[in-house]
Amino acid sequence: MCVPTTSTASRPRGHRCAGALALAAAALLTVCLPVSTAYATPGKDEKDRPKPPDRMATIGGARLGEPGTQIAPRPGADAPKVPKKLSARSWIVADAETGHVLGAHNAHWELAPASTLKMLFADTLLPKYPKEMEHKVTRSDLEDVGAGSSLVGVKEGLTYTVENLWLGVFLRSGNDAVHVLSAMNGGVGQTVREMNAHADELRALDTHAVSPDGYDMPRQVSSAYDLTLIARSGMQKADFREYVSTVRAEFPGEWKKKGKDGKKKRKHFEIQNTNRLLTGNGIEPYPGIAGVKNGYTSNAGNTLTAVAERDGRVLLVTVMHPDDGYLEVYKEATKLFDWGFEAADAVRPVGELVPPATAETDQKQPGTDGEASGNADSPGGGKDPDEASLVKADGDEASSGGGMKIALGVTGASLVLLTLVAYVVHRRWPRALPDLSRLRRAPGRRQG
Repeated sequence: MCVPTTSTASRPRGHRCAGALALAAAALLTVCLPVSTAYATPGKDEKDRPKPPDRMATIGGARLGEPGTQIAPRPGADAPKVPKKLSARSWIVADAETGHVLGAHNAHWELAPASTLKMLFADTLLPKYPKEMEHKVTRSDLEDVGAGSSLVGVKEGLTYTVENLWLGVFLRSGNDAVHVLSAMNGGVGQTVREMNAHADELRALDTHAVSPDGYDMPRQVSSAYDLTLIARSGMQKADFREYVSTVRAEFPGEWKKKGKDGKKKRKHFEIQNTNRLLTGNGIEPYPGIAGVKNGYTSNAGNTLTAVAERDGRVLLVTVMHPDDGYLEVYKEATKLFDWGFEAADAVRPVGELVPPATAETDQKQPGTDGEASGNADSPGGGKDPDEASLVKADGDEASSGGGMKIALGVTGASLVLLTLVAYVVHRRWPRALPDLSRLRRAPGRRQG
């Protein structure tokens, strides 16, 4: 059974200095600013539900480290209210292009990720092997596949292309395909080390991989914030975008006996994507959907990260562990997409998706003639006097006291630190994503 940690400090991995600096500054801001947090209305079984930690990681913004729902309506704007009856333990809605977090609920709660962790696996390994490369599966390739795993049907002794295997990973969430690709990469241990290193690079600091496929393992955790970061990174890759948007494909099976022409032919069988927002299996497909990945384990419950486009705006939504019911994660994601597209221009960001530690800045350092380190729509940018306010879910603002009072409460040395962190955190990576609307419903293809 997976035992989620309650603090990133307990994880046995080092964090990069940029992430540590951001965390330190966020902690400083939390001390300096009055805090008011909004919680969803308790249901009749609320007292029996697991509770998020009182304090969580604050990378991306101090508000994202607070438990409960975080929304910031713009003054005078008719912002829609957050959908009612959301049961997910954690969720996030973010603009994929700007990185602005439009709304969140327990964004940094470290929870079991299930197969959404395969996004990190793919983002780490996809660039390594050309899709036409072939691999003959051995018994050792499949030895560590967990009991009860989802499988695509990879067989020992048969040869598959890398493209076959990735289709098995993305469409059928096949742990057998994951383990074969891991074997090609030097084994599960090597692959997991690379995944954790890549998570650090992306500054997905809530994430700790133990198994490459998301199978329940002790101390294997991620968060809605991190899964959204990982999905955003993956969607920069053409192959990743193609695979996550593919509805169905033909997967190679056994070889037939020689026919009358004396030639052997390989059987194929159809596989379908398990993301129901894409396929419409049991629920209406979401308009503009373009992936990304769903998952389920007994410990994680249902998890989902999805990306959709409407009228030129691209949103990412992650939902983790809603109430029981295999369709609930899709219903709640649908509600959050609808809310996000309607609310995008009526709310201020409550945080942002940070750039990777290795991303090149597209602006000059503070104090030069270049772009300022923050902007009016970015948390911590310093241009909006109300942007530090914490807003309740029903829209009632709890004033922070305004930017002037904040400045007076921070020492000169702290201001230097905050300026440096603003420069690090508010770099834009990337400025824009590719147009995802054209990636809807990639046609099935025969794979041999």
